[in-house]
Amino acid sequence: MQEHLTPHNLLSPSRRVRAISPSATKQMAIIAARIGGCVSLGQGVPSFITPPHIIEAVTHALKNDVGSGQYSLQTGMTALRQCIARRFLEEKKVSVDPESEICVTVGGMEALLATVMTVVDEGNQVILPSPTYASYTEQVVLAGGTPVYVPLTDKWELDLKAITEAITPRTKALMLCNPGNPTGTVFSDEQVLAICELAVAHGFVVIIDEAYDYMVYGGCMPVNPLSVGRFRDNVISISSLSKKYALTGWRVGWVIAAARWMEQIMKVHDAATICAPTPSQIAALAAMEGDQQCVRDMCIELTKRRALCCKRLDRLSDYFSYVPPRGAFYVMSKYRFTDDNSKEVAIRLLEEAKVITIPGGAFGLGGEGHLRLSFGGEEKVIDEAFDRIERWLR
Repeated sequence: MQEHLTPHNLLSPSRRVRAISPSATKQMAIIAARIGGCVSLGQGVPSFITPPHIIEAVTHALKNDVGSGQYSLQTGMTALRQCIARRFLEEKKVSVDPESEICVTVGGMEALLATVMTVVDEGNQVILPSPTYASYTEQVVLAGGTPVYVPLTDKWELDLKAITEAITPRTKALMLCNPGNPTGTVFSDEQVLAICELAVAHGFVVIIDEAYDYMVYGGCMPVNPLSVGRFRDNVISISSLSKKYALTGWRVGWVIAAARWMEQIMKVHDAATICAPTPSQIAALAAMEGDQQCVRDMCIELTKRRALCCKRLDRLSDYFSYVPPRGAFYVMSKYRFTDDNSKEVAIRLLEEAKVITIPGGAFGLGGEGHLRLSFGGEEKVIDEAFDRIERWLR
């Protein structure tokens, strides 16, 4: 029966938006702002400033080129797409057509949302190895899909048997962040390729998010499955420069997909944004074509911060256990000092110790009983946060 549209429900928010939850990361930040004096192990924003050569390139363009303040092509600046294609070939051994298989987006988040809205229909299921990046859940629900959580192993590895058992005729996609947010895991190339074999066999899409591909501790950059020809129709790759070049506020990323998918993704992209901000695209081009020492320096510093975070957690081994992160800049720490749910623990820690963490339950059922800690901040911030946690626990 059609719902009777009264003036009240005509003014109500849509069912789609009512079905999703506010970001736990933002909720913690709002509470922290109210409390004041907090230190953060929360949101994944590295403390680095945008490299000077990137700022100089954008400043020069804005002063001298009228086009730098105007719309670009909907797919993004030609020079930037060509640069992305070159880097993809050099780093990942993947050949892509910059004209038909790349779209520059407003950060990796828009690339993800445009892809999910393109792939997922009402009633489709999307497999999310859990803990999973929280926004995947909300994007799937917005598209009318149903998230299907498949727990990772205790070591935060993919459980291929459980994933296989979760596949149904309604399975349309699987979303994977590699290296992982929130776990800091780096899935093995063999496991990632095995997932793609399942996708080909069962006819679903693997959406792979590579925002942290540069940040691997003691290992090589993970495989991009588009390097395997038979996977080209079943894999859509998402990338971002936000973390790699300290460009989180510039909002620039991209999606790479077969032309048949890109034609449809472009419809969503155009309806939502027209194009990524041109100054941000200029920044991205300067970042990718410029000296990469800034990235190496950031990786060295993050390696030190990782060691410090693990050292401080080791001192609290009676209270926390964790799997050492192999990528990104997050640790999922399992707490042992209470049976309270993770949101309650995170709020108590915030209100009583003035330390921001992110409740693990925000990342799906597999994250409950954990707190996500980011070591993107400066070492003095990490030390101060753990000093406060130690005093709070003892």
